[in-house]
Amino acid sequence: MAGAVTVRDVARLASVSASTVSRALSASNLVAPHTRDRILAAAAQLGYSVNTSARGLITGRTSNFGLVVPDLENPYFASVTKGVQGRALSEGYAVFVADSDEDVRAEIELVRKLASQVDGLILCSPRMSDEDLGQIARDTTMVLINRRLPQVDSITVDDTEIVRQALGHLYALGHRTVSYAGGPATSWSDSQRRNGIRLALTDLPGLEVVSIGSFPPVFDGGLSAADLAAASGATAVLAYNDLMALGILSRLQARGIRVPEQMSVVGIDDVSAATLVSPALTTVRAPLRKVGTAAVDALIDRILPERRDLPPEALPIHLMIRDSTSVPHRSAVPLTSREDAGLNERSSNAKQ
Repeated sequence: MAGAVTVRDVARLASVSASTVSRALSASNLVAPHTRDRILAAAAQLGYSVNTSARGLITGRTSNFGLVVPDLENPYFASVTKGVQGRALSEGYAVFVADSDEDVRAEIELVRKLASQVDGLILCSPRMSDEDLGQIARDTTMVLINRRLPQVDSITVDDTEIVRQALGHLYALGHRTVSYAGGPATSWSDSQRRNGIRLALTDLPGLEVVSIGSFPPVFDGGLSAADLAAASGATAVLAYNDLMALGILSRLQARGIRVPEQMSVVGIDDVSAATLVSPALTTVRAPLRKVGTAAVDALIDRILPERRDLPPEALPIHLMIRDSTSVPHRSAVPLTSREDAGLNERSSNAKQ
C-alpha cells in the first residue's frame, strides 16, 4: 500500500541516501536537478507522499503560509492570491488566505492568529500602521506586498513610474488639467502615487493635477468620485485603480458625459474587466500574479537563508492604451466651477 512506503524505499529505488530524498522533497534547490528528478520519479512510482505532520515535528515547520489581503472581491487581490497559491504549491506549501475586509483591527487580529500556525506570512497592501507592522515583524517571518518597512522584505511595483506613464499619456494627448481620484487614506500605494504626481509635474510643464479626494478602492468609490471629477474643470481623470475607474465610467455615462469625447479616464492594474466595458479602459498594467510569486520566493528565502542568491526581479509595468482616452475637445466639460464644487485640494507645478 502507498501509505506503507517510506523515505528509505524511495532512496533505495533512486539509489541515493534517505537524507538526500528528504532534501529533495523539502528544499529542492539544495539537490542537483537530475538527482531531484530521479527522486521525484521514484516517489511517484512508489506512490510516496510527504507526511507533513511528521516532518513538522522534526523540523519545526508547518509547510503552511498565511496570506492576508484587504478585499478578495477586488480582482487585484484575487490575482495576487492566485500567484501566491500557485508558487507556494509548486514549492510544497499550502496557503491559508484571510480577508480583512479593509478593517485594520480585523487585519491585526487575523495576522496574530495566523502567525502561530504558519511558517511565514505575506501581507498584501496592509492597512495597519508602521508601528503595528514593526511589532509583528519582530516576532514573525513575513513579506510585504505594496508596502515598505525597514528590515522587512517587500514586493512592490514602481508607483512613480505608473503615474508617470499615465500622466505622460494624457499630457501627450493634450490634456493640461487632470483630476486624481485617490484611494484610501491609509493606503501606502496611494501615498506613493501622490508622490509620483508631484514628481511628474516637474517634468510636464503646464500640467495641473487636481486631487478630488480619497475614496474606497471599489466600484462604488468611483461612482462617488465621478461627479467631483466632472466638476473639477479637468478634461481627464486618473483613478487609484481600475475598479474605481470603472465606477467613474459608469457614472459619467449615466450623466450623459461622453467618454472619451468629454472626459478621458485612466485606471491602474489592468484587471480583466478593463476590456469588458465600453469604451475599453486605458490603464497601466501591473504583473499581478508575478507580484504573488515573487512574494512567495522572498518568503522562502527568509525561511531558508541558504536559498538567497538573486535579488527580486524588477516587476515590469505597461501602459495599455484603449478607447477611454483621446485628445481633449473644446469645452469638454462645461459644468459647475471648481469653486462652486468646493474643491480645496489641488496639485500643480507649485503645490500638491
